[in-house]
Amino acid sequence: MLGKLARQHDPNVLVGFDHADDAGVYQIGPGTALVQTVDFFTPIVDDPYTFGEIAATNSLSDVYAMGGTPLTSLAMVCFPEKGDLDILERILAGGLAKMVEAGCTVIGGHSIRDDETKFGYSVTGLINPARVLTNSGAKAGDRLLLTKALGTGVISTAIKKGVAKQAWIDAAVVSMTRLNKTAAEVITDSAELRSGGPPGAAVPTWAVHAMTDITGFGLIGHARELALGSNVSLRIYANRMPLLEGALDCVRAGHIPGGLKANREFAECVVAYDGNPSDEIKTMLFDPQTAGGLLISVAAEDAQDLLRALSAAGVPAVEVGEVLAQTKPLVTVMET
Repeated sequence: MLGKLARQHDPNVLVGFDHADDAGVYQIGPGTALVQTVDFFTPIVDDPYTFGEIAATNSLSDVYAMGGTPLTSLAMVCFPEKGDLDILERILAGGLAKMVEAGCTVIGGHSIRDDETKFGYSVTGLINPARVLTNSGAKAGDRLLLTKALGTGVISTAIKKGVAKQAWIDAAVVSMTRLNKTAAEVITDSAELRSGGPPGAAVPTWAVHAMTDITGFGLIGHARELALGSNVSLRIYANRMPLLEGALDCVRAGHIPGGLKANREFAECVVAYDGNPSDEIKTMLFDPQTAGGLLISVAAEDAQDLLRALSAAGVPAVEVGEVLAQTKPLVTVMET
């Protein structure tokens, strides 16, 4: 809808909504820009504190996906007029815990009465304008790395139906409350920065050309945006895709969220399947994620070094595909 409105022209806008990127970037000085994003949603787990943690982790993710550092945040609350305020306090406490972990200061917020609880944050971060990572810089030959397993959408649906096994819930919560902070720090690392050199002169240790986080549009939806923005095509390895415990069980049992169906209806038209991947794996590629992982497009010669560095930092990254010169189909999903 924003695209239908009169376009504003501001030379300080480095990243707007033209390519459906994760966050906006606005330059405020020669070596400094703001990264700004906003996200909120309804509860997807029963525990209020955990819901707050997940909402904060999800809101922070877009700043990390741009290569930025979160600085401040504003809480957004929708809560029933006669709701239990102890529950709201627990939600806010969970969110605050993750903001503290991220080093991001909560400086206020806004609340309205609503029959359905909703919670999230607007987050502002800082970034060097010369080191912004968008979803439109992928190059043919790059390898695609993913830092979190898929499956939060179908597991959340099973939770709402009251049929999720505790082991599935535990695995999903661990994933949804793990900040992308460590991954982003490894990805944006550089020799000059480690040795105390000026950030503006830093040369990255690895050639990361593009990055995005996998959230509501699912892996294929966000991969589509990366491919279109970069004028490339992608090959996805179906049998290398990391999946949360219970994700395939949820698909087989029919615990399919409406968002997954919408993602598939919208984006499957740009996908071709090679080698007959299973229907369950195909479905998982469209699963809407909450606080999902980072999808990284990195030069082939740096992919293994980056994977080792992520693993050493405790980030379970996996190589899930590669970038091709632009062709049709836009995305090929194949077994290897």
